Amino acid sequence: MRVLYAIQGTGNGHLSRAMDIIPLLQKKCRLDILVSGCQADLTLPFEVKYKCHGLSFIFGKKGGVSFVKTFAQLQSRAFYDQVRQLPVDDYDLVISDFEPIAAWACYFKKKPCIALSHQSGVLAPGAPQPNKEDILGKFILKNYAPATTHYGFHFQRFSPNTFTPVIRLQVRELTPTNKEHYTVYLPAFEDELLLKKLSLFPDIKWEVFSKHNRQPLQHKNIQIRPIDNALFVQSMAASAGVLCGAGFETPAEALYLQKKLLVVPMKNQYEQHCNAAALATMGVPVIKSLKRKNLPVIAEWLQNGQVIPIQYPDETESIINSILDQHAVQANHVTGRI
Repeated sequence: MRVLYAIQGTGNGHLSRAMDIIPLLQKKCRLDILVSGCQADLTLPFEVKYKCHGLSFIFGKKGGVSFVKTFAQLQSRAFYDQVRQLPVDDYDLVISDFEPIAAWACYFKKKPCIALSHQSGVLAPGAPQPNKEDILGKFILKNYAPATTHYGFHFQRFSPNTFTPVIRLQVRELTPTNKEHYTVYLPAFEDELLLKKLSLFPDIKWEVFSKHNRQPLQHKNIQIRPIDNALFVQSMAASAGVLCGAGFETPAEALYLQKKLLVVPMKNQYEQHCNAAALATMGVPVIKSLKRKNLPVIAEWLQNGQVIPIQYPDETESIINSILDQHAVQANHVTGRI
């Protein structure tokens, strides 16, 4: 069976998950990989057949998405051409991790597309939603990468087709320790702002991983490091706690490693506010910004924050096998092979 696995390359979460999913797909089928997007810091150690510009949301420096930079890098004509030219009919099955080019190519050619993504978990019935409704954000999430069947990942199983997070092998093999520093990953904030806010807690050792600085920097009790996957994972595993955005992979890995967690959802990012709502139901503290009024919450978390007890079993292979087995039968019926 020929399978196309299309991965969103905005941010690191989709590619982190793909690190474990790709070898499982390769064991069971002839696999081609497509990656689109321009904001990731990870590189897949696998051959990527299709590399596309895609549709990326660009991080700002004040806690949210930069719409100016996002619209500046849009290439609508190139996107249309890539959708039109992608040979999805050559594949028995197309699986999309919130990747729009393959998803829309399937849509226009009336070919089934299997969504296997965190976003499908966020949109599933029963998944927590933020108190403030975001009609535009929800519309974008629903229509960014259309699919005919949805399987999702979330912090908990909120629906039958939603699974707990894929924790990559690199993290599962770690032995957590506590060297009393706090690991920080807030890519939507500029370093100067983080230095200003975190320096208000002078007794805390902070290890900040930055998308905005290519050189290590030490400022009093704060260490700024460029993004480095191996160093970040090591820092998180040895930390006393993790302060990060309300994405999916980093909070899930922090929970798996039994680290106390505090999240700051990005402004103008509906998915992160959904994640924050889900984490809040589990007891994870959430703050809207790093403004002074939220500093007492950070202080309380540093002093009295608790680890959230949760188990994330390794179910990835059984999930992949189940999806392939079920949809291989459907694909064979369509092509007349059985």
